[in-house]
Amino acid sequence: MSDVQRAMKTLRTSSGALILLVVLGCFAVFGAETVSQLQTRFEAENNSVRKAKIFEKLSDAQFFAIRSAERAGDHNTVGLTFEKYRDNLRVSVDALKKQHPDAEKQSNGYKQVEVTVRKGIREIDESILVAPPEYLPPLKLVRQDLVITDNELLHLLFPRRPGEQPRPLPTSDPPPASDTQP
Repeated sequence: MSDVQRAMKTLRTSSGALILLVVLGCFAVFGAETVSQLQTRFEAENNSVRKAKIFEKLSDAQFFAIRSAERAGDHNTVGLTFEKYRDNLRVSVDALKKQHPDAEKQSNGYKQVEVTVRKGIREIDESILVAPPEYLPPLKLVRQDLVITDNELLHLLFPRRPGEQPRPLPTSDPPPASDTQP
């Protein structure tokens, strides 16, 4: 093989790699949706399972925005983004419960949301560690809401737990009166 042929082969290989990198770079920049675009898609979606899957992507974008805000020292944005995340979580869970009330039989959507909530609890725990004291109370409230929702999702997904006593149903009958009179 001559020097010219080797040079041409190297040029084709490196230009092909360069084109591949440019295409992948464009996909990463233009293919990724912003938080506001995902939020719009989330709010417009009527199917609860698709809403849960969009929520998964939206929460990843929100967590990225939270980490960026923390690096910039913008703790107000951190708190507001976590509150919006919690609100989106509630909307997603309510939509799933409305369209698919039996999570044990129709778990699609519930599982994605539960995994995302676990990730959200980890993210907020990390934020609580680095947040100034004046920002802690709202973050702790959001964390408490996330833990409550996670427990609710687990009970919906796994209603029959071995060794756990069933919850007593409240009765509307008044308690029996005693037979002895003073």
